[in-house]
Order: sequence, then structure tokens, then C-alpha cells
Amino acid sequence: MGNRTPLAATLAANSISTAGTSLTLIGVPWFVLETTGSAGRAGVVAFCATLPIVVAALIGGPVIDRFGRRRTAVVSDAVCASAIAAIPLLHFAGVLDFWMLCALMALNGFAHTPGNTARYVLIPDLAEHAGTTLARAASLFDAVSRGARMVGAALAGVLIAFVGAETVLLLDAATFGLSALLVAAGVRGVRAAEPRKAEAPVSLRAYGSELREGYAHLLGNRLLLAVVVMVMFMNGTDQGWNAVLLPVHAGNELGGAPAIGLLTAMFGAGGLAGALLYGAVGHRFSRRAVFTVCVILCGAPRFLVAAATGTTLPLAVTMLLGGIAGGVLNPILTTVIYERVPDRLRSRVSGALTAGCEFAMPLGGLAAGLLVEGAGATGALLAMGGVYFLATLSPLVFPSWRTLDEGPGAEAVQKPVPQAEVKAEAPTQAPAETPAPAPVSSSGPSRPTPGP
Repeated sequence: MGNRTPLAATLAANSISTAGTSLTLIGVPWFVLETTGSAGRAGVVAFCATLPIVVAALIGGPVIDRFGRRRTAVVSDAVCASAIAAIPLLHFAGVLDFWMLCALMALNGFAHTPGNTARYVLIPDLAEHAGTTLARAASLFDAVSRGARMVGAALAGVLIAFVGAETVLLLDAATFGLSALLVAAGVRGVRAAEPRKAEAPVSLRAYGSELREGYAHLLGNRLLLAVVVMVMFMNGTDQGWNAVLLPVHAGNELGGAPAIGLLTAMFGAGGLAGALLYGAVGHRFSRRAVFTVCVILCGAPRFLVAAATGTTLPLAVTMLLGGIAGGVLNPILTTVIYERVPDRLRSRVSGALTAGCEFAMPLGGLAAGLLVEGAGATGALLAMGGVYFLATLSPLVFPSWRTLDEGPGAEAVQKPVPQAEVKAEAPTQAPAETPAPAPVSSSGPSRPTPGP
């Protein structure tokens, strides 16, 4: 029997942080709409919050390796707690300008990505440390994250109605602080969580070599590349939904913030059910068949239903069913990524995957705000729903998806970094980091995980 404390602490920390992120996901757009009344400004804030996520993912993999996963997660959460807490505190003091809000959300996005990635890529090592299987640990990680997202969204809708968006943001800051404490105290005695001793001294040349190695592995695997391209479009439209379209639709048609909380919680409940269902019986079916059906059903229908109706019930049912379909996707993507990314390259490939998957998120929120102001809420919903639907047809169109059912090593990297260069420039002793295959969605973080 292994030591389960580090795995339990990481799962708890990630759940608390995810619940808090759900508070911000709903609280910040509502705060912007309340204080400015502008969907365009809500889109600008979403752009400022997500562009640094992409930047951090592009360059952050080697930093996490050298700084250490545990330390990265703790510092990341501490910075996020400070940035989020500053928004309501400055507002209460009457000195919060719009540029300050954008800057604080940018800082939060830049700091959140490394910590989220650090927790995610620890899961294989923590599973081994705990004496459990990777499949079980990955499914548990996704299930508790979705459950936390559901609870956080439901609380956000209720709390905004009763105590205001400002107080909700203070609660989110507290969740980041608690997450940092859990990782600092609970993740000890795990070699993979500590800084990696570099064979090469820190230099721009060595850093660039490590970055190139991660991107070379991604570009050499056609299936992973197909995942990134599809998820990039899904995440971009999800960001538009979360940051602009749903808040505007709820404010105009559904009665306000409580409806946002209800709908997001319904999606989270469906996601939790879908993840648990796949964990129980998913191994009996073809990955590709299940993935193809579920990815088409998970997102696009909600845009169409929201455009067609101004009542909550049809959209709530659609969100629940879409959540069930979406909950099946992450365990499949997580398993595929763990299978096809060597442990030594996890950090670097993770950064490349996350950057690609979230590349369109800054434009998604901005585009949604501009579409609402230019074409109206209904036109914006139909346009972005159409983009989402076309993206999810990818598994039916591109041949690389046929390898989804194949096991580890199905596709070797075709253009690896020359071995001599790797040995000279990039340390090879300890495991590196992987991207979080999850959000595909803008509600969680930074990985291939579809859904709000």
C-alpha cells in the first residue's frame, strides 16, 4: 500500500482551486456588466485574462521543471489569490479603474497556468506513489474537478444575488490561498514534485533547446496535433460563451446571475456523471466511436438552444446532456496524452499542448463581445455555435483520429530533437511536465477539456 496523502492533497487542492475559478468565471463578467453595462468591455477583460495564459503556456514548461512542480503550484496560487483579492478591495476603496481590472486579470491568467499544469502533470507520479492505477487517478482527477466546478458555479450564482460579485471574488481569493497551503503541506516526499537538477546550466540556449524538444514531440505526433487544433476552436468559442454570451443571455432573458450559476452547475453535474460513467464502463467501447459522438453533442447544441429560446428549462436540459457528453472526453484525452508523451518530456509537451489548445481563447471572448454589439446576442450565439460545430466534426474528417484506439507508442515522433543536442542542452534525469488535457474549455483551466 503506497502513501496516498500527496495524491489526496493534490486532488483536494485542485478541487478547491477549480471551485474558486468557477466563482471568478461567473463573478468577473457579471461584475464588468454591472459596473460598465458593456458586453464589449466584458470581451476586453476576457481577452486580457486569457492572452497571458497562452504566453505562460508557450514559455513555461522548462521553468516548471527547474523550479519544481510543488513550488510552482504554491507560488502560482499565492499570486492568483493576491490578484483576485485586489479587484474587490480596490473597488471598495473607489480607486479601481478599468485598466487596473484588465491588468489584475492578466496577472491572474499568467500565474494560474503554471500552477494548474504543475498539479496536473504530477498525477502519474502521485498515482504510482499511492499504489493506484493511472486510469483511476486520471478519472478521479477529472471527476472531482468537474464536481468542484459544478459546486462553485452554483454557489457563484446564489452568492452574487445575495452578497454581490465583489464578495464572490474575495471568496475565490481565499480558495487559492487554501489550495496553496494544501499542496505545500501535503505534497512531500515525492521526487517528481521537487526541482529537477539540471545537467546543463541555465541559459537561453538550454532553455530554447528544452522548448524545441517539447514542440518537436507535439508536431511529430499527428493525433496530438489534431487534438490541439480541434480543442483550440472549442476553447475559443467556450471562452466567448462563458465570458460574454451566457452572462448577456442570462441578463437579458433568464433573470440574472442565479441562472448562470444554475446552468453552469447543470453542465458540471453532467460532466461529473459522464466522467464517472466512462470510468466505469468506457473501456468496453471504442475510444474513437465514443469520442466522436460525445464531442459533437457536448457543446454546439447549447448555442442553438440559447439562440432559439428565452427560457431556462430547455437550456438547462441541454447543458446537463452536453455535460454528460463532455465528461466522457477528458478521460479519453488524458489517457491518450499520458500514453504518447514520455515522462521526461511531460512538462515541455504540456506547455506546447496548453498553448495550442488555448491559443484562440483571447480572441474568443473579444469576438463574442464585438459580435453581441454588432449583430445582437442571437446572431453572436449562432455564429459562435457554428464555429463550435464545425470544429467538432474533426474526428469524422481527418485520418489521424483513426489511431485514437491504438495504445502507447502508436505514433512515434517523426522529427525529434537531435540526440546530441538534447544531451548537451536539456537535462534528462527527472520527469517533466504535461499539459492538462482539459479545458478544452475556458472554465478550467488550460488543457484539452471541452465544455464550459
